[in-house]
Amino acid sequence: MEDSGFYTYLLLCADDTLYCGWTINPQQRLAQHNAGKGAKYTRVRLPVRLVAQWQFESKAEAMRYEVQVKRLSRKQKLALIESQLEDSVSD
Repeated sequence: MEDSGFYTYLLLCADDTLYCGWTINPQQRLAQHNAGKGAKYTRVRLPVRLVAQWQFESKAEAMRYEVQVKRLSRKQKLALIESQLEDSVSD
């Protein structure tokens, strides 16, 4: 599914909160989160589900986008997820 690269991703946690991070392999990172080996935040909010991901050419770009997403309100993050879903349907 993934090409090589760096990703910023959003997870939906069991308590309906959102978590943002970056990785080189979204599916592997999702498995780590759900195994309780991910971020401290997600360990008590399992299971988590991958709801969006964005690919970048560099680690720096993925990390910068992560910071931008984390600064968004929940409403803005949900709109971002929705727009990505619409983009994937039109592809």
